[in-house]
Amino acid sequence: MGGGIVEKGCVNKGWGKLYIVATPIGNLGEITYRAVEVLKSVDIVACEDTRKSAVLLSRYDIKKPMLSYRQHNERASAKGLVEQLVAGKSIALITDSGMPLISDPGLTLVRALREAGIEYTVISGATAFVNALVLSGYDTANFTFVGFLKGKQKERRELLESLKALPHPLIFYVAPHDVKKDLQFLYETLGDRDVCVVREISKVYEEVLHTTLSAGYSKEPKGEFVIVVAGAKKENALNSQSVAEHLAYYTKSGMDKKEATKQVAKDRGVAKSEIYKLLINV
Repeated sequence: MGGGIVEKGCVNKGWGKLYIVATPIGNLGEITYRAVEVLKSVDIVACEDTRKSAVLLSRYDIKKPMLSYRQHNERASAKGLVEQLVAGKSIALITDSGMPLISDPGLTLVRALREAGIEYTVISGATAFVNALVLSGYDTANFTFVGFLKGKQKERRELLESLKALPHPLIFYVAPHDVKKDLQFLYETLGDRDVCVVREISKVYEEVLHTTLSAGYSKEPKGEFVIVVAGAKKENALNSQSVAEHLAYYTKSGMDKKEATKQVAKDRGVAKSEIYKLLINV
């Protein structure tokens, strides 16, 4: 179902229509038939990087005028595209990869179209964070997509603090040069958690690495990254007891002291050596 028709009868004005077209996030073969048909049918293709988009268009023998629509020129470009649509031109909006507007330019344009009453719709396709979540093997019933961590350190920390207690996965986009420092920041703010680092989705060197925030990513970061962090674990009621009481609960249930110590450490998210130290002090 098409969206964005604010004013009844706007199609009869002879205005054009905007198609928000999802493009492959890796393998160029992963594009829908409809997306190719739309790209071949429109008058103009608005894209983030004309050089990168030219590779995709060439693959499918699509020869259309391309206009740059990037974050730094988004406001001015949106105005120009609205004028083209009012003049009756049909336009496809694409990004370097994936779905426009999702951590990519396009929102300013869509808001301008809503205000003007110009028709627009979405041509379905891949979105990197959905693929990464599926590859992670974490619970997919609920999740929070955060995107890129933006702003100053204080703003980032406040954002993560507001998400810290959520029991479902948190998904982040990360530039290769930020991977190691962002993983460290997540560790410092969220504590140690399981994490799935996904790189170069659907490409030749696709990587799905299950690790922890404390371990981080030891390799040289290359390509596009999506980081899926496991949700907060439900607090164990036994953790409110003293270590000795916690240990006694398991020994009374039939565990030997070694097994019980291991389970207490797991419950509390610390190393066994920490439990031994605490018990010695007691």
